[in-house]
Amino acid sequence: MKILVINAGSSSLKYQLIDMADESVIAKGNCERIGIDGKISHKTASGVSVTKEMDFPTHKEAFMAIVDVLTTGEGKVIDSVKEISAVGHRALHGGEIYKTSTLITDKVIDDIMELRELGPLHNPPQAIAMRACQEVFGKETPMVAIFDTSFGQTMPRQAYIFPIPYEYYEKYSIRRYGFHGTSHRFVSGRYAELHGGAEGTRIITCHLGNGSSISAVKDGKCVDTSMGLTPLDGFIMGTRSGAVDPSVITYIMNKENLTPDEMANILNKKSGFLGVSGISSDCRDVQAAAAEGNDRAQLTIELLVYQIKKFIGSYAAAMGGVDGIVFTGGIGENDKTIRAKVCADMEFLGIKIDPEKNDTRSETKISTDDSATEVWVIPTNEELLIARDTKEIVEKL
Repeated sequence: MKILVINAGSSSLKYQLIDMADESVIAKGNCERIGIDGKISHKTASGVSVTKEMDFPTHKEAFMAIVDVLTTGEGKVIDSVKEISAVGHRALHGGEIYKTSTLITDKVIDDIMELRELGPLHNPPQAIAMRACQEVFGKETPMVAIFDTSFGQTMPRQAYIFPIPYEYYEKYSIRRYGFHGTSHRFVSGRYAELHGGAEGTRIITCHLGNGSSISAVKDGKCVDTSMGLTPLDGFIMGTRSGAVDPSVITYIMNKENLTPDEMANILNKKSGFLGVSGISSDCRDVQAAAAEGNDRAQLTIELLVYQIKKFIGSYAAAMGGVDGIVFTGGIGENDKTIRAKVCADMEFLGIKIDPEKNDTRSETKISTDDSATEVWVIPTNEELLIARDTKEIVEKL
């Protein structure tokens, strides 16, 4: 079975074609600048790269280009689109409607669009991409939506209810949902594989990147997570603030005479690493400036480390202990310095890091042999998880 995995944005369409016989990537690529002009970058497992400038007025033309590059020319990896058994789509927000991965129907697409207020940047283009995919592949090709919010659906109500008037939960489904669910589910599942199963395990998964979140996972199920109604909640990120005193928001709005949308733009796009350091939203740039003595850059790194430590400590308390910490994501997998800083002075939780083992970017246990709490680097693979869910659902049809 070959499955095409799609991750759609408003002006991009990332894809991977995966052979589920051995879970290998046959080809992958990205259609960029949809609605502007257009470019497709395609690479096969054998190392053949194809780049083409072409017009993508809509997502439909991007899908047509994907079909073309997969089946013709230098980048050809299949003879016909009929070899693709199913398409798995990443979907950001399923609200309280979609608690698990779901076979896509017209109603599912309509619901994803209806939930656009909860995911304004992601839900609309993802729904549009699903429609376009149907047009190009035909409705006879099954499609599955894998929701970023589904992993958090196992949280107990004391973890997901916000302490505001309960009527807003009843009327608008305002609650903690959590995001990066496919990543947290993949790495927690891999940790369980490495330890003979999820039963009895208490782990904290740290997805650290330009967008970051931390989840508490007990017996393989999410019991708490740092992101909330939207991906803005939690701790400092590339351009997102993470959690702040709500009064800070209203105070700034009153002082600066800002609209809600203007304030949301500040919190989502002008805060975080960029806002505090004044240098960059990229952690690597901030670290370089900090190493050169830039005070605000140093403060930014201190904030990041401190806030991650707080989440780890609070989740350990919530679960009655912790057996393992998992680092993943762009920063989590690649930044040994951040990992070392986070784990420093955490012996009270049984955490001890081996500096030599920590010098890694691959799947590795980086804690010492006498560390009571294991610490792992486990690279995430959200596309593979999407493909696995798609395969499981399609095989039941």
